[in-house]
Amino acid sequence: MPKEKCVEKILEFEDIALARELFGPQDAHLASIAKKSGIRIGSRGSRVFLRGDDADAVALAANVLIQLHDHLRAGNRLFQKDVDAALGILNQKPTAKLRDMFEEQTVAVTPRKRISPRTLTQRDYLENIRTSDVSFGIGPAGTGKTYLAVAMAVAALVRHEVKRIVLTRPAVEAGERLGFLPGDLVQKVDPYLRPLYDALNDLLDFERVQEMLEQNVIEIAPLAFMRGRTLNDSFIILDEAQNTTPEQMKMFLTRLGFGSRAVVTGDVTQIDLPGNTQSGLIHAANCLQGVEGISFVQFHKEDVIRHPLVGRIVQAYERVSKAEEKK
Repeated sequence: MPKEKCVEKILEFEDIALARELFGPQDAHLASIAKKSGIRIGSRGSRVFLRGDDADAVALAANVLIQLHDHLRAGNRLFQKDVDAALGILNQKPTAKLRDMFEEQTVAVTPRKRISPRTLTQRDYLENIRTSDVSFGIGPAGTGKTYLAVAMAVAALVRHEVKRIVLTRPAVEAGERLGFLPGDLVQKVDPYLRPLYDALNDLLDFERVQEMLEQNVIEIAPLAFMRGRTLNDSFIILDEAQNTTPEQMKMFLTRLGFGSRAVVTGDVTQIDLPGNTQSGLIHAANCLQGVEGISFVQFHKEDVIRHPLVGRIVQAYERVSKAEEKK
């Protein structure tokens, strides 16, 4: 069988300073692109040499470098997460325009904090949150469902589009009977809402978050305590929605008042409900498809954005799990 011909491509960038930023410190960005695309990449001055046996892989790497160079020429900075995002997006859709995605879909949380979509699904998710009264984000952990929802909530609050943020999560482990836990209401539900706090503290100064909590601008509302309320002028986030019952989900969705919007997030593969209890998230996805004002986005494992080591750990566990199933 004849050996496949090696494909070569040379890119040359005019501005050597921009080229060095594109290549990364000690060519770290080039090394990352080479590793993930499975080709060889070298540089000399402002030139890049791409070589590989797969023409599509060479074309992908070239597309990434050209578009990231345009991103830099527009006055933006370049981080490793941008390189990773570019590879994922252009591998999924080679005709995608990174500059449009990174700039047009940017969430200006605060004057100093800006969030951009890192996958095509994240882009669709952000657009749904902008245009729908109720948005569902369903998929595995690490896809940015909760973080992006909190970012959009903070941005809406900063722009005075809403008067408060309401964060809620079912406390399944405590059976939503929180009386036996020590402390006041905030302390009782704090462990279950911690991921939401983490997102808030990443987006805003810790002191500002505490001030907003004290002023009830950011409100903690355990799902079991939301009955009978109508939430006006609010941005409401229901996290871990796979652990709601259909009745609880209906109760939550009917709390929506004038000037409010809601985001529901969850992973249907991580249901902790007791026995054969049906998940309210699955039930809602079946009932509400096509309802005007409600949108759905399904995240996939390709949308997971984590430390590279985390991805390798997950893959290792999956390999062992599959091997054990075959025994």
